[in-house]
Amino acid sequence: MHFLRLLLITLLFFSCKDIGIKAEPIKYKEKRETKTSIKVKKDRFLLNDKNVIPFFFEYGKKNTESKIKIITDYGDIEIKLFKNTPYHRSNFIYLIKKKYFNNEYFHRVVKGFIIQGGNSDNKSTSIKRRSIGKYLLPPDTKKGYRHDRGIISMPSSEMENPYRLASPYEFFIVQKLGGAYHLDGNYTPFGRVTKGMNVVDVISNLEVDKREWPLDNVHFKIEIIE
Repeated sequence: MHFLRLLLITLLFFSCKDIGIKAEPIKYKEKRETKTSIKVKKDRFLLNDKNVIPFFFEYGKKNTESKIKIITDYGDIEIKLFKNTPYHRSNFIYLIKKKYFNNEYFHRVVKGFIIQGGNSDNKSTSIKRRSIGKYLLPPDTKKGYRHDRGIISMPSSEMENPYRLASPYEFFIVQKLGGAYHLDGNYTPFGRVTKGMNVVDVISNLEVDKREWPLDNVHFKIEIIE
């Protein structure tokens, strides 16, 4: 009996050692895959405040489109982007091609003033922004454009921002009859509505909540015409 008990203990000891050895390659493989995934994230190109101007300077040379269409359930809004506001035009075209604006919202509607889009609390929006980068654009306010009715312009960032640097993921369209000229000099007009101001008027008159968000969500996507 003593011999049998000793034999069983010996077999159990070597069995446990075998299980441990087999587990090691699995642990090593998991570590190796983790390192690879981190490397991919580091290598991904992201826009930031240092590289954004050189990037859009070169991007604008190859991507010269300037006519776009905002598609909503209320109709389409066609816009001509100004070529002499190059960084704002290039930024907008870049975001369209990145499909950032697909299934975004007009999140701020002020009757008789503006409709503003491109921002939301959706997780999908923050994921898209993280995949593109965190950056601001300098104002470009001396090209002779004013905030006439139908102008598309870019709001300032909500962060502390004495130079009125623009929030590149958002835009607003002036709906006000007679224009909103008190905005001149502070924000950059970078395009003009050429067709569909009646759609802007309809959206402007929608009922909103205390945050000025329409009670019925106004989804949109943006496509390039030419």
